[in-house]
Amino acid sequence: MSNRGITSGVVYVHSSPSAVCPHVEWAISGTLGVRADLKWTAQPAAPGQLRAECAWTGDAGTGGKLSSALRAWPMLRFEVTEEPSPGVDGERFCFAPGLGLWRARTSANGDIVVNEDQLRSLVGNRSVEAIAHRVSELVGSAWDDALEPFRRAGDGAPVTWLHRVG
Repeated sequence: MSNRGITSGVVYVHSSPSAVCPHVEWAISGTLGVRADLKWTAQPAAPGQLRAECAWTGDAGTGGKLSSALRAWPMLRFEVTEEPSPGVDGERFCFAPGLGLWRARTSANGDIVVNEDQLRSLVGNRSVEAIAHRVSELVGSAWDDALEPFRRAGDGAPVTWLHRVG
């Protein structure tokens, strides 16, 4: 396997019912081709829920595959990041109950990238309020608002490292 197109990222499972945790590990394992044995800890922002995170290495596009696998459980709160790789933008995926899945391209420093076609469609004949609302959608503000309490509650939690088997 060559190094072209190899990237890395992180899966943050911000909250999961304990009964779903083995399914989350199976989904990650199946996507990466390596056993995921996550270190689950209590999620203080949602009593009775657990949280875990794992760093991963794999082919470009793995972040999307991980997100697709995890969204099978609509009660999860999760984020998946994928770092940029040669010729491929980075990506960020966020999922929150009631909001569904949000995806955006990211720059090398992790900022959300809004492309020129998105900007053109944004301005059209819209009011300032409509433009502000659309910008909020493009940068995932609703997902950030929904996930932020869970992110802070996970500061200092253990990280599992996983590498895709090639």
